[in-house]
Amino acid sequence: MSRSLIRPIVQALHAYVPGEQPRIKGLIKLNTNENPYPPSPRVLREVRRAVDGRLRLYPNPTAQGLRERLAGFHGCSPENVIVGNGSDELLAMATRAFVEPGARIQWLVPSYSLYPVLAQMHGARGAGIPLEKDFSLPPLSRFRRDAALTFVTTPNAPSGRGYPTSELDGLCRKLRGVVVLDEAYVDFAPEHAMGLALRHPHVLVSRTFSKAYSLCFQRIGYFVGPRSLVAALDKIRDSYNVNGLGQVAALAALEDRAYYRRNFRRVITTRERLASRLSELGFSVYPSQTNFLLARPPRLPAREWLGRLRARKILVRWFDLPEIRDCLRITVGTDGEAEALVRAARNVLAR
Repeated sequence: MSRSLIRPIVQALHAYVPGEQPRIKGLIKLNTNENPYPPSPRVLREVRRAVDGRLRLYPNPTAQGLRERLAGFHGCSPENVIVGNGSDELLAMATRAFVEPGARIQWLVPSYSLYPVLAQMHGARGAGIPLEKDFSLPPLSRFRRDAALTFVTTPNAPSGRGYPTSELDGLCRKLRGVVVLDEAYVDFAPEHAMGLALRHPHVLVSRTFSKAYSLCFQRIGYFVGPRSLVAALDKIRDSYNVNGLGQVAALAALEDRAYYRRNFRRVITTRERLASRLSELGFSVYPSQTNFLLARPPRLPAREWLGRLRARKILVRWFDLPEIRDCLRITVGTDGEAEALVRAARNVLAR
């Protein structure tokens, strides 16, 4: 066949590469920023109860109960909330809803590697804006005021750096297109920017139940923002896009906030202790407000460290990106997992 059946954009697409999910007995998995602690007993109990005759029925098509609970949690109306099959679905929906093919999307570099994939899939003009060397926000003059859509991960991934709400507010005031503040890791940070989504007519805040609430398996994310933007997203939302068990799990998690707050504190305490222990071994560890650390290992290239730690059944993440090629991203696990990582690193250095 002389003519390809695949769109040229798709043929040229470099797809998003998720973190490795290997099945290796005894592996300590510190590569995908999963919460090391299980969902609350309430969540597990409610999900088990929901495994009944309801499985043959469609779930609530708009996740109405969850939207109402989230609206109460954030002090807004359910019309300010839309729930998705993970926040990734909503990021893709924002691209389709707010960006004409050929228009401009911008994001920070390095940041979430899904953003350029979304731009390329949509046929948009993508532009990565380099962060400063310490991963702080670049000057406002580097942002294109006329960009149709701007993605800002805050706190940032993979650097772990958080951004003050005042700086984010200044950025939002400069831009005229839609701004998505992606707060996937915000529960491990000292402040958040949710108020900006309810103050500005062009700002959405993205949240997920995956990282902080230990529900990666259920794929629940949501946006909060102006009713007009949420209504536009709802027009292109797939029918029944959020599975029923996920809705049950997320509702139960919101009813058990005390359990999760304790886990947030445990992760933060382990994060600070691990950063200190790695620094003692010669790692250059960047400050983090997330559930992971970005660290430059000593003596050997980061990619070689990746292999040597894997050989010791410790899996971390390495990115082949010029800005962080000399670094490893390390998920904060339990205290025991952190100690195992330190022992493995000490063993690598000794050899």
